[in-house]
Amino acid sequence: MSELSRIWLSSPHMGGQEQDFVNQAFDSNWVAPLGPNVNGFEEDLERYIKEDKKAACLVSGTAALHLGLIQLGVGYADEVLCQSFTFSASANPIIYQGATPIFIDSEKSTWNICPDALEEAIKDRIKKGKKPKAIIAVHLYGMPYLVDEVHQVANKYEIPVLEDAAEALGSHYKGRNCGSFGEFAALSFNGNKIITTSGGGALVCPSSDAKAKTVFLATQARDEAPHYQHSHIGYNYRMSNIVAGIGRGQMLVLDQHVDLRRKMHAFYVEAFKNIVGVEVLSAPTEDFYANHWLSAITVDPEKTKGFTCEDLRAAFLEENIESRPLWKPMHLQPIFQQHPYYGDQVCEKLFKDGLCLPSGSNLTDSDRNRILKVITNCFSN
Repeated sequence: MSELSRIWLSSPHMGGQEQDFVNQAFDSNWVAPLGPNVNGFEEDLERYIKEDKKAACLVSGTAALHLGLIQLGVGYADEVLCQSFTFSASANPIIYQGATPIFIDSEKSTWNICPDALEEAIKDRIKKGKKPKAIIAVHLYGMPYLVDEVHQVANKYEIPVLEDAAEALGSHYKGRNCGSFGEFAALSFNGNKIITTSGGGALVCPSSDAKAKTVFLATQARDEAPHYQHSHIGYNYRMSNIVAGIGRGQMLVLDQHVDLRRKMHAFYVEAFKNIVGVEVLSAPTEDFYANHWLSAITVDPEKTKGFTCEDLRAAFLEENIESRPLWKPMHLQPIFQQHPYYGDQVCEKLFKDGLCLPSGSNLTDSDRNRILKVITNCFSN
């Protein structure tokens, strides 16, 4: 392996003012899971997402999905329709609730949940006597899903959508921000996301009442009483004031980070434009504006004389450059493979032929030159 410095897939990128907000938390002794930074971060998110949505800051995007399912009434033995081609955090909270995930294939244009397979699954589950309680749709790698088509199906059968926008802050569809389409939506601020608080997330809620309930559940569901009294199961899911301070600083550079990620995507489009058999995930129409949190490609070995995405990953690794296979579909995971799946093999083929490429907003011209050199060497023959 090369002794050159590591080029990461997606590393944290500080903007410079995060420390100011964190210092304010220390100076005022607001280090608990509440405080001015938490309130301010939530207000920042609400102004950004718009559509009169409310945001509750939590410890992770997974916690947000969990509390979203609870507020949609998902419980033991219920069924939840979930995009198969995603990270396991999209599906795990279904199991937390004792419910059953029903996995849905992707469509080819955005790699997200297929509306046709979704409707097929709904019809079949209803025929079997079990109408699904919710739909989890993911904006994968920051690419918006087919919003109109998916919500048309959801509305037809009166099934609410829990929008997994963990990878999509800064993306929008027809001018409307991702995170504003579902009944609830989950955001993530994990260390590798478009902005980061080191760890953290938020649940985007439809109303102030829904936000208040989220905060109530996230702070151990303590009833109004001078003593500790609990009438509901609660969770320790609230974001700390210190972590929220990092988020406030990151919000100041969110649009800049999106621009830089999109420039990395444009770099890859240019790098692969004359290479037969390699396709870069790109917006299918002008309605889709992706933050390109991760730029991703597929490699067709039938068109590249047997060269595969794994060969490219190994070549990058040899030069100390991180790349990563696309998400392994949930219905192929050992923990989930016994659950129903609807669709064809679109997401299976994407997993087989796909690769995520270094996409950070902090990559340099030197980094890009190293990346391009590997690509050129791999495909020059």
